[in-house]
Amino acid sequence: MRILITGGAGFLGSHLCERLLNEGHDVLCMDNFFTGRKANIAHLLPNPNFELFRHDVIDPFKAEVDRIYNLACPASPPHYQYNAIKTIKTSVMGAINVLGLAKRTRARVFQASTSEVYGDPEVHPQPESYWGHVNPIGIRSCYDEGKRVAETLFFDYHRQNGVDIRVVRIFNTYGPRMLPDDGRVVSNFIVQALRGQNITIYGDGSQTRSFCYVDDLIEGFVRLMETPNITGPVNIGNPGEFTMLQLAEKVVKKVGGASKITFHPLPSDDPRQRQPDITLAKSQLGWEPKVSLDEGLDHTIEYFKKVVKG
Repeated sequence: MRILITGGAGFLGSHLCERLLNEGHDVLCMDNFFTGRKANIAHLLPNPNFELFRHDVIDPFKAEVDRIYNLACPASPPHYQYNAIKTIKTSVMGAINVLGLAKRTRARVFQASTSEVYGDPEVHPQPESYWGHVNPIGIRSCYDEGKRVAETLFFDYHRQNGVDIRVVRIFNTYGPRMLPDDGRVVSNFIVQALRGQNITIYGDGSQTRSFCYVDDLIEGFVRLMETPNITGPVNIGNPGEFTMLQLAEKVVKKVGGASKITFHPLPSDDPRQRQPDITLAKSQLGWEPKVSLDEGLDHTIEYFKKVVKG
């Protein structure tokens, strides 16, 4: 198939490009390089089935494709808060553009949504049926509400125009090719430990997250895209739940060195708990994560050792 991936030079996008090329597809990678990096896909450029073009998903574009994976959007708080208006435009106008293309070409289109649609949840773990508890005017709202509107658009195009859609809700994911400065907790802790800096925990460290290794996530993406008669949304994430303190202690132990753990005030609207209910993914896709946090951290630490200077 001919497959378009928006945000294809990003952390997740580059892994997806690699996976689909290995399966023999033609891959069209689109990125504006705000958080994507040419280094992430440089090794793919010699492949005759790979095509890269610099373009912003906010602006209209044309392509003849069979599948569209819409991954374009900065996903870490420092990056999506850097230009909040641009972030919400990326989610909303980007969704309109990929859905218009899917309608015209009859392509199946996939939306990378997020567990942030659940906000600071009052239901734990979070099933897809939970509508969320989201602040619409906070500093995280450009991302949370942008992704919620994108889901609305996907389902309206599906109901009104018969567009073939797939919607995934991604929970915390980590692995090689994360940006060192992306502000996410796994990369933060690893980079600080490698540099011998103190490990920064916001709050008392009791808030929880669930960490999915990137290879597991990409497997979930492909299964959802190619499973017939399911639109989603489907949670894809690792239901293993860890506190920030547990994660920090694991990283310090694995990296070694003299880093101490320090505590700072919790940012606004930071969720206290985050854990996916993956019952649907198990029953409909036959998917569940295979890589343990210990194994995934080992791979990720090895990657960051090559890109981080002490």
